[in-house]
Amino acid sequence: MFYFYLKVIVGGKNLNMLDDNKKYNEKIYPNSAKIEELKSKLPEYFTKDNNFDLLKLQDDLRENNINELTSGYQLDFIGKDYAKKQSGERPTTVIVPDIENNNKKVNETSKNLFFTGDNLEILRHLQANYSNEIDFIYIDPPYNTGTDGFVYPDSFEYSDKQLKDIFGLDEDGLRRLKSIQGKSTHSAWLAFMYPRLYLAKQLLKETGVIFISIDDNEQENLKILMDMIFGEGNFVGNIAWESKTKSQNTKDAYDKLQPRVEHIFVYEKLNHRRFNLEIQESIEYNETDDRGKYREKLIEEMSLIGERGRESMVFPIEGIMPGEGKQWKLGKDSIKKYKDRYDLYIKNGKPYVKMRPGDERAEKTKPFWAFFDKTIGTAESGKKEVKKYFNNQAVFDTVKPVKLIKQLIMHGTQKDDVILDFFSGSSTTADAVMQLNAEDGGSRRYIMATLPEPTYTLNQNGEKVPTKGGKPAFNAGYYTIDEISRERILLAADKIKKENKGLDSDFDFGFKHYRFVPTTFDKLEDLDFSNNIQLDLFDNLISSFSAKSLTRSHKNTNPHLDFPWHGYNLGDSASGYDTILQTWLVSDGYKFDVDVRYINFDDHHAAFVDETRVYLINENWSTENTKALINSIGNNEISIQTIVVYGYSFSFEALRELEIALQQLDKRVNLIVRY
Repeated sequence: MFYFYLKVIVGGKNLNMLDDNKKYNEKIYPNSAKIEELKSKLPEYFTKDNNFDLLKLQDDLRENNINELTSGYQLDFIGKDYAKKQSGERPTTVIVPDIENNNKKVNETSKNLFFTGDNLEILRHLQANYSNEIDFIYIDPPYNTGTDGFVYPDSFEYSDKQLKDIFGLDEDGLRRLKSIQGKSTHSAWLAFMYPRLYLAKQLLKETGVIFISIDDNEQENLKILMDMIFGEGNFVGNIAWESKTKSQNTKDAYDKLQPRVEHIFVYEKLNHRRFNLEIQESIEYNETDDRGKYREKLIEEMSLIGERGRESMVFPIEGIMPGEGKQWKLGKDSIKKYKDRYDLYIKNGKPYVKMRPGDERAEKTKPFWAFFDKTIGTAESGKKEVKKYFNNQAVFDTVKPVKLIKQLIMHGTQKDDVILDFFSGSSTTADAVMQLNAEDGGSRRYIMATLPEPTYTLNQNGEKVPTKGGKPAFNAGYYTIDEISRERILLAADKIKKENKGLDSDFDFGFKHYRFVPTTFDKLEDLDFSNNIQLDLFDNLISSFSAKSLTRSHKNTNPHLDFPWHGYNLGDSASGYDTILQTWLVSDGYKFDVDVRYINFDDHHAAFVDETRVYLINENWSTENTKALINSIGNNEISIQTIVVYGYSFSFEALRELEIALQQLDKRVNLIVRY
């Protein structure tokens, strides 16, 4: 839960709670996340002092004829304890909604989400409202090739003394820990990946599945890391994907095997996913009738598959027998299915069927996906796909082909699943989700997350100079990677619309956009909230990843809301009100599509959520507002269980008056004051 500072008022007493997330994080140790997980799964092994009773667990295991704990091995790396600590820390960023984007007609009711920011912070926020909610995760993390730009990004905000105390380090241990900062070593990469994978696992449903792309640079380390986090028993397999078809002409290529294969590790969360390992060709269904898309297929072509071996597969279809010594591939039940739905017919003396999306899933997937399989694609074809969207400009160097991701989604999802990609890059996953939904009538939803990595640097004169890999994007007017990523979704949606004229009117082509932005103040009380707010201080509040800086506007983006920050826009037209409300909603467990309506208490507007909770954020709360609120509750006009108040908008007298008034009600209403 995200609070800058929290004070709860109960029964007339003020209880100061140091629930500031940064202070909480200082108390987190490497084992904290694992302890919390054990508490939720095995509460009976914790004492009243919250200590884990290992001896009791060992005794119980022995009583079940388990003589000893399983022996094994583990992966050690510099920064492992620090990475484990990060797994238990809470977010310290605010969530800034992109009001302009989210209010567009195509996005207003969209269930798709696009997040801009550090994916570790994003995953921390999502623990509050998406824990055990995600069906499918695909990620394409940095491969740590030495040329992909990966360096360990954490700056170690703790002092040397704190690091020593937290991790029990001596001087040499401290030096080793800090040695990964800004580096691209194996340890740096593992320390980067561990907390992200750990938090991702918490988001997956028990029936969830994760696919991770990697190459030979870190594949062996990733396998052990995934075994450690997900468990060896939940390893489904390794898909070897032939990503390249062209030979390399680099200096090292002449004395080494050509690196033309990448790996896709597949893990289940709890090993009881109804996992679909069947292959479905990426087939174009060019015909359409009143029941949807189909393609015509000659049954005779389906019969000449193998030698006759099962007499039950030899029977007449509309009087026609399979070839001499052959058998049908389809059984009587399948033929009956086509006949019953009027998809079996005779043309030119031969039997045909109408094959529809979903009919052609039979062959089990193989662990090697090669370039000659046109349903998969290669890295080269993926790059060409994106170039077509952007007027033949190579705005991305490395891109996964849509066909590849579609195959993964087909294998790992049902038609209404939620799909997460927190290394979304060019948003290939979002494109694949929309394409697959258009093909099979699904309603899958995607959540994309990516860094606003700039495509330029500033020279000594303060001028923007494109980076080596970012020049095409920069020249095309894109200053951050996330801008290109969102634009790709828009262009892909347009393409799908043109190619699928018969799509339902409620097909989801949109997405809601939010930025996860770091703050530079421990508490908002450090800011001047008078009418003459100091712009220089406020400029320092948001260290935006985006190239768009904080801008001042005299136009309130929410005219019905009056708030001290309303004259200042955060990112894309979001006010301070929008930011506080969105951050609190997520921390309180509400999803991003929660219905928020605004109610009026004597001209003071409040956010009403879930028909039980009111957020009072606007300033100048008065006695008349309290009367209006109490009357609404007392007359059963609204049923409120909790009132959340932004403390800076209330005087002490107004806050005390509200507290006393609530105590006079026949029903209990919780009052929470946040700063």
